[in-house]
Amino acid sequence: MTNKCPKCQTDNPSDSKYCKECATPLPSPMDVEVTKTIEAPKEKLTTGSTFAGRYQIIEELGKGGMGKVYRVEDKKVKEEVALKLIKPEIASDQAMIERFRNELKLARKITHKNVCRMHDFHEEKGIPFITMEYVKGEDLKSFIRRKGKLSEEETIAIAKQVCEGLVEAHELGVIHRDLKPQNIMIDKEGDAKILDYGIARSVEAPGVTVTGMMIGTPDYISPEQAEGEEADQRSDIYSLGVILYEMVTGSVPFKGDTALSVALKHKAQLPKEPRKLNPEVSEQLSRLILVCMEKDRERRYQKAEELLDDLKNIEEGFPLGTKIRPRRATFVAALIRRKLFIPALVAAIAVITAVVWQLLPKAPSITSIAVLPFEDQSPNKDQEYFCDGLVEELIRRLTNIESLRVPAKTSSFFFKGKGSRIQEIGKVLNVNMILGGTLRKAGNKLRITVQLVNVIDGYAIWSNKYERNLEDYFALWDEISLAIVDNLKIKLLGEERAKLVKRHTENPEAYNLYVKGRYFLDKGTEEEMEKSLDYFQQAIEEDPTYALAYVGKADCYILLADYGYLSSNEAYPKVRAAAEKALKMDDTLAGVYTCLGGVKFRYDWDWAGAERDFKRAIELDPNYAYAHANYSLYLSNMGRHDEAIKEAKRGLESDPLSLDINNTLGWILHEARQYDHQIEILQNLLEIDQNNWLAHSNLALAYAEKGMYNKAIVEVKKAIKLSGNNKFDLATLGYIYVLTERKDEAKKLLDDLLEHSKKQNVSSFHVASVYTYLGQKDQAFEWLEKAYEERDLYLTQLKVYPLFDSLRSDPRFKALLKKMNLE
Repeated sequence: MTNKCPKCQTDNPSDSKYCKECATPLPSPMDVEVTKTIEAPKEKLTTGSTFAGRYQIIEELGKGGMGKVYRVEDKKVKEEVALKLIKPEIASDQAMIERFRNELKLARKITHKNVCRMHDFHEEKGIPFITMEYVKGEDLKSFIRRKGKLSEEETIAIAKQVCEGLVEAHELGVIHRDLKPQNIMIDKEGDAKILDYGIARSVEAPGVTVTGMMIGTPDYISPEQAEGEEADQRSDIYSLGVILYEMVTGSVPFKGDTALSVALKHKAQLPKEPRKLNPEVSEQLSRLILVCMEKDRERRYQKAEELLDDLKNIEEGFPLGTKIRPRRATFVAALIRRKLFIPALVAAIAVITAVVWQLLPKAPSITSIAVLPFEDQSPNKDQEYFCDGLVEELIRRLTNIESLRVPAKTSSFFFKGKGSRIQEIGKVLNVNMILGGTLRKAGNKLRITVQLVNVIDGYAIWSNKYERNLEDYFALWDEISLAIVDNLKIKLLGEERAKLVKRHTENPEAYNLYVKGRYFLDKGTEEEMEKSLDYFQQAIEEDPTYALAYVGKADCYILLADYGYLSSNEAYPKVRAAAEKALKMDDTLAGVYTCLGGVKFRYDWDWAGAERDFKRAIELDPNYAYAHANYSLYLSNMGRHDEAIKEAKRGLESDPLSLDINNTLGWILHEARQYDHQIEILQNLLEIDQNNWLAHSNLALAYAEKGMYNKAIVEVKKAIKLSGNNKFDLATLGYIYVLTERKDEAKKLLDDLLEHSKKQNVSSFHVASVYTYLGQKDQAFEWLEKAYEERDLYLTQLKVYPLFDSLRSDPRFKALLKKMNLE
């Protein structure tokens, strides 16, 4: 015995609850009622025949779950229409027929150019049928099959039209509930129309469908529909997201052996990122599709208008989440086309006047702006480094304006690829304006789109598109910088204007090489830092007077030492040489003094000289976050903890999402023995980046000092796994083992460290710390002396490092402090 599906007539096992083909809930044998048989029409619906005395059959268009669809000529009105003949087995269900009749009344409300018009519901000799607008063309499903996958331009053009149709339907309270490519027709002009609102429902008319019944096609069904829950406009948005996915990748996101298994995947399985299946899909469009397909409908676009806005943003090269006020010419043209120009213009002027009158007296002054990463729209997607360089250049220029607060590049780039909305970014960075855009570099041509957005309302107050030859980009940087300031309504002082348009090189190739150097320096691996050094050196060879290239080189050597790839004796003389060269070229760069201060602090142990350089850097650029961070570490190591904490927090004002500066503050609090505050800071940092090994490592030390040993071991093991057995983490684990009376394990870690020290650079300071907590003071002082000879950069912590508290009363400790001028 089988259980026949009432929708598609597939035979299913008798105990099945859902159809294996279309996932429609199946009736229980106890629910089956005897109904009279509805016969098929006796007239054969062949070409040339007439149905219902009115509709002459031209051709059969296709067959769906409800029945066959024909292209016919309505002899009464002399017009071609589509006629859908309802299957007899469906027609026998009077409740379903009544539902179709009621929902057709809802669908007929929609009169939009991108929605196929539903005409009427009739019966002929007991056989119900629906008439609707005939759309000549190809359905989107076959269109995708024929082309394999669509270009981004084609995809957005079609999606915008579908969205516009949905906007109209949703405003009328009508939900489609079965949106799929088969229900979207593409005519010969490339225009799209949504078909088959026959199972639409109104959000204002509950009861026209059966609650708990899963309606929709499994390949495109929303998670809530798969659960049999009520659908709303966000369900249509999910389905459109799946259609977009298929358009750009050539395939649906989920496949399965049965329709039910596919529906369940929509409920529980995450789709692969479209860009991974088609690298030509832009990051923006890929993010938009995934937002549409969020499992939780609260996290999707809430309205079709929002989705339509973002499709336009991608098309025009603006960030997602931006509301673009219509340009005057476009707005007026649209009104003229709709024959609404005069009344609408009068109304618009009245509204604008009222708004301006209300807002002008209390409009807040613009004091803060974040420059977000620009999207690379180059044909080969190989200009990310150039996009990042432009953003860094704009930030560098804008920070010279005293009345403007500009978050550092690190914080702005935190949002790269995350799809965050404008209001979220503004809140986190505490800014009231956002600058974003796109860059396209092809051959010798450069096209840049820039947009300035008000965080409060999400509207663009200014946008522009620039197209130049590549060799003109210095002049273009000046033009864009001045336009930004002009639109921010900031009056520049003479000195500020000079700094805003200051160029550090006139050599385009040198600039290009410098930008590549910065790009690879930010990556942080030894291999990429070596690439970075090479690019900075090439930039210097192109322009030996390019001060920023020397600063980049110095920064690179500092990081190579910090990460343990080079010893202090190898790295810091090279830092000094590069920084002093830069100083000769330009003595107004904060970065130069920060590097020189670092040499004097970590290598020369010239404490007074280091403080002078750090203060000079901050004087030149009060918003230079890393100058504040370096000065804060200096102050902490001098034992000036209150000043150090204040200075680190000042750095975080400029760069709130910097992982390095948050870690710096956490470490300063450790040296100040403020462990509770340290734990709070590091836990917040891990909310930003749960894979930050240094935060886990420092958190472990804080827990250890608090006697929370289990938590300490968990954190340090996470750090070891994430850092790849960093020697500092191993030393920390050894310390915790000693505190928990596991000295044998601590000694084994020490042996491992000593073995590593023969093969690669291991900090003698860290080895000394292991001997210290093992209680082997003589060996500890032996390794501290070795650290002194090596100019170990960690030795600057000697005066305040909590782990050395047990050594402080020893005369050898006081003698070492004296040698370092730290007594």
